[in-house]
Amino acid sequence: MPDFTPFLVSGLATAATYVLSGVGIVVLYRAAGIVNFAQGAVGALAAFISWSIVEHGGPPGWSWVAGVTAAALVSLFYGRVIAPRLAYSDPIMRAVATLSFALILLGFMGYVWGEAPRRLRLPTDTMSFELLGVRITMTRAIAFGLGVLATSAVMLFLAYSRIGLQMRALASNRDLSAMLGVRVLRVDSWAWVISGLLAGVSGVLLADLQRLSGQALTFAVIPAIAAAVLGRFVSLPATVAGGLVIGVCEALLTPVPVIGPFRTAIPFLFAVGAMLWMQRRMTFVYR
Repeated sequence: MPDFTPFLVSGLATAATYVLSGVGIVVLYRAAGIVNFAQGAVGALAAFISWSIVEHGGPPGWSWVAGVTAAALVSLFYGRVIAPRLAYSDPIMRAVATLSFALILLGFMGYVWGEAPRRLRLPTDTMSFELLGVRITMTRAIAFGLGVLATSAVMLFLAYSRIGLQMRALASNRDLSAMLGVRVLRVDSWAWVISGLLAGVSGVLLADLQRLSGQALTFAVIPAIAAAVLGRFVSLPATVAGGLVIGVCEALLTPVPVIGPFRTAIPFLFAVGAMLWMQRRMTFVYR
């Protein structure tokens, strides 16, 4: 029987990055009604920019700030320039548009940085402590802590800030909110910035915890969206729980010889199961 404790610890850190991206997806969906498939690609861009600055001798701290800021600006660009032109399009069309944007970013990253294997090293990798007999790096502890803090901050922001209340109003009825004086474009911009910031932090952490690859980080959006599906794109607590469960399950299945190679299918299984359950409940209500 393999010792699952190290995999549990590793899974919690990775799950925290899924939570960060999932929360960004839910915030954006609640405010703008868009499922953002570009969340992973935006995070990958942040990681590459951070890596490039460090490789050219720049200070690591400022490189992370630059990468996360770039992610927020790229997300804001899409939200201010492209998204308004699709505001009244079919929801599927708007989702496909974000997927197209993700592929554009992926192509750009492939052209500039290529797909050679890299690793974004953080100074916290060399600091560690022991918990339950397992060595835990400060990077993994910070990843988990950031997931908790960012989620709590976003929940408080949505509940008590003026912009947060306006985002909740837009989620209920965009046209009526606009008639009542809510500045839709301004509120949407805030949602895109928050989504970009969370994507950037998640991308930088994943580039350290796993590997710096444009494709791998772009497709990390899949478990994040699966977590958002578990929260029905509305509930942040359910999204957090979903992200944690998905990340931990992926990690715990790693040492299992028969199932380990297929652990990347875990997000799909959770998402499909959640959708079937929701459909079952809807069918029961309409009977």
